[in-house]
Amino acid sequence: MHAADGGRDAPVFYYDLGSPYSYLAAERMHHVLASVPLWQPILLGGIWKETGGRSWGTTERRAEGMAEIERRAAGYGLMPVRWPDGWPNNTLAAMRAAVFAQQAGRAVAFSLAAFRQAFAAGRDLSDVDNVLIAAAACELHPKAVLKGIELQSTKDRLRAATAEAYGRGVRGVPTLAIGEALFYGDDQLEAAAEALA
Repeated sequence: MHAADGGRDAPVFYYDLGSPYSYLAAERMHHVLASVPLWQPILLGGIWKETGGRSWGTTERRAEGMAEIERRAAGYGLMPVRWPDGWPNNTLAAMRAAVFAQQAGRAVAFSLAAFRQAFAAGRDLSDVDNVLIAAAACELHPKAVLKGIELQSTKDRLRAATAEAYGRGVRGVPTLAIGEALFYGDDQLEAAAEALA
């Protein structure tokens, strides 16, 4: 299911598996929100291509940002954050796998497993083997995933979802869209929950 199929009123969680703030939001999503949103993988790099943005992980704010993520994770009672070597890594294959998992009705299970591979286990999602471990955790067959991430339809869906999110006003992840309202940042989940209520 594509975010555009759910109608404007169905809540949509836009995320990228390379984003540690998306990880923090993903881990808390089902505890904070009364209803489960549609999980929609998008390419943060595609958003940045439009806005001229880039990862804070490549700037002088890197150490400060990483410390903030670690503080928030501890505050939320999550496992200590372990950073993949070379983070931020190229998560394109992982994001295509998330779209493939979405087609199989496993977006949430796969994405949580992939986020945990990256930020709880410190595994680099640019290594397809680590993506396949996440896929196996939610009973997606490795061969099917490898084939799925190469399908043109998978690539097109990810591109279209990213364009749809940008058109809706999404400028970063995590963003939770509820009707016309956009809640950007893992620290906006409570506000989003109030809006849903």
